[in-house]
Amino acid sequence: MSITLRVANRIIDAAIAKGREMSMNPLTVALVDDGGNLKAMKREDGRGAAMRPQIALGKAFAAVGMGRSTRALQDMAQQRPWFSASLVSVAQGGYVPVPGGVLIIDRRGNVIGAVGVTGDTADNDEVAAVAGVEAAGMKAQV
Repeated sequence: MSITLRVANRIIDAAIAKGREMSMNPLTVALVDDGGNLKAMKREDGRGAAMRPQIALGKAFAAVGMGRSTRALQDMAQQRPWFSASLVSVAQGGYVPVPGGVLIIDRRGNVIGAVGVTGDTADNDEVAAVAGVEAAGMKAQV
């Protein structure tokens, strides 16, 4: 099953709602399909760095591209910094190994995409990402 635009928007909207519920800074949320292709992205109004869309997309792309959450990729980067640095080049800058990118697992256990969130602390970004995925009735792999 590939991820539909309807489901992608539900995940993104729920992630943003979680951010509002927790009084997070304005969030940017990107969602990619299982091939790493951008499906949908939203950026909240308000202050934020100009690179937020690229960061959110980089988290989602890194997660789906490496088959693990960006929290796991951060751990890997600390253990294998040269390998992680090389992935930034391989991904042409679209590799952000910082918490906030999680895999989307469907009801059958298949990875159907990933969501990347940025705008607040990395831990809060991850909380919003997980909340978005779970609101759509799917599992987030952290």
